[in-house]
Amino acid sequence: MSKINQYPTDEEAKKMIVEIGRRMYIKNFVAANDGNISCKVDDETIWTTPTRVSKGFMSEDEIVKMRLDGTIINQGERAPSSEVKMHLRVYNERKDVMAVCHAHPPIATSFAIAGMALNQAIYPEAIVNLGIVPCVHYETPGSQQLPDSIAPYIRDYNALLLANHGVVTWGTSLIEAWYRLESTEHYAMITMYNINFIGKANVLSCDQVNELIQIRKKLGISSGGIPSGVVNPSNLIDKV
Repeated sequence: MSKINQYPTDEEAKKMIVEIGRRMYIKNFVAANDGNISCKVDDETIWTTPTRVSKGFMSEDEIVKMRLDGTIINQGERAPSSEVKMHLRVYNERKDVMAVCHAHPPIATSFAIAGMALNQAIYPEAIVNLGIVPCVHYETPGSQQLPDSIAPYIRDYNALLLANHGVVTWGTSLIEAWYRLESTEHYAMITMYNINFIGKANVLSCDQVNELIQIRKKLGISSGGIPSGVVNPSNLIDKV
C-alpha cells in the first residue's frame, strides 16, 4: 500500500480503515463519534467511515463505498460522514493521494483553536515528513465551505490544521496518512513544550533545513513547504 497508485483491495482497505479508527480512539485523537477516514481502491472509488459511529468500535460491514463524484455504491445502515466532502476535495486536487485522515488530536487541535500554524524549523522529523502545517481559517464542519477553504493548500502541503476544529492529513497510502496525523500531534506537543514550558528553542539554520529538504526529496516527498531557518546555527555547542 505504500507505493503510489498501488491500490489495496476492498478487503484490505476496509480492514485498514477499521484498524486506523481503533488507533485513533486508543490514542485519544477522537472522542465519541468524531473523526473520519477514507482510502482509494481505484482511480475513482473510495471506502470511507460512516456517520455517527465511534472510530474505536467500527466493523468492516459499516464502511461505505462511494465514487469521487459523491455517488454512494455500497453502504450499511449509515450514510458516510458529512465531512467526506473534504476527503473528496483532497482526492480531486491530488491524484497521487490514496488516503485521508481527519481527527481531533488534543494538542494539535489546541493550536488550531489558537489559530497557530506549526511552522518552526525545530524538529528534523517534522521537516522531513510534514514540512509546514498551515492553519486554515474556520468553516462549519460538514459544510461545502470547508473543502473550499482547504483547496488552495492541498497540492503544496501534507497536513492542515482546521481552525477551531482539528487536523486533516493525506498520503500515498492509508498508513502514511495516519503517520502524518501522528506526526502532526507529536510536532504540536514538542512545539508546545518548547514555547510554553521550556520557553526556548534552537531553530535550525538555513543550511541544516536544506539538508533535511534534500533527504525529503530522496524519499520522494515533493510537498510540505519549507520552514524558515536562521542564518547561524545555535545548536552546535555542547552544554554541560
